[in-house]
Amino acid sequence: MSRRRPGTLRIGELASRTGLTAPTIRYYEQSGLLPGGPRPPRSHRTYTEADVERLDLLRRLRDLLGVSLGELQEIAAAEEASTTLPARLQAATSVAERAALVDEALGQADAVLNRVHRRAASLARLQRMLELRRHAIEGTRIGSA
Repeated sequence: MSRRRPGTLRIGELASRTGLTAPTIRYYEQSGLLPGGPRPPRSHRTYTEADVERLDLLRRLRDLLGVSLGELQEIAAAEEASTTLPARLQAATSVAERAALVDEALGQADAVLNRVHRRAASLARLQRMLELRRHAIEGTRIGSA
């Protein structure tokens, strides 16, 4: 019987919580999208609530934006930069280094936001087209009565 820390999850539990499959989670680990959790010798790898949140975000972005694995890796890098920024800022030794860290994190955040804005604009165009099509269909019903 393996012992694990309270509040940790095995891969099956993580899969259940995130709606992803265990092979997808392993693939995300191999691709660097999910940092590998601790794995004691002769035991199962465990995951945390932070892993649940990260996978939920990645799944939502993948599903909503329809991004490739490479794009998902860029988004994950931006998320990582955002998450680790406070610690990196605290470790910075100069104002110039702090400014460079902030500029880097802002650039990555802007790239993700731009991708979301482009997708939202595409969806808005599709919505308008479908509404016009529906209106035209509705017009044929009224005109034939």
